[in-house]
Amino acid sequence: QVQLVESGGGLVQPGGSLRLSCAASGTTLGISSRAWYRQAPGKQRELVALITSGGSTNYADSVKGRFAISRGNAKNTVYLQMNSLKPEDTAVYYCNARSSLYDRDFWGQGTQVTVSS
Repeated sequence: QVQLVESGGGLVQPGGSLRLSCAASGTTLGISSRAWYRQAPGKQRELVALITSGGSTNYADSVKGRFAISRGNAKNTVYLQMNSLKPEDTAVYYCNARSSLYDRDFWGQGTQVTVSS
């Protein structure tokens, strides 16, 4: 199994920045992609950013140019650098790992990001 632990959420003013971290442990061999999703109240969970094992990235149109996903040197940690934050970025952010070994997704517990003045 894969365990994911997020950190770095909080309250920030519009225009500010935050960096989320997601550390993976357990059977990390076979993880084909890592991603960040978010879910705002009353809305469906949506993909924010994704990075493949080969390093390719993909972003939601709403965050392009403001957010950046990256991996740490050990590659078990994934980061989401969020700049120029807007109130509409307010949501619970979830870390995701897609395992080709288990043929399923694993999720973190979520971390709250609130953008408000």
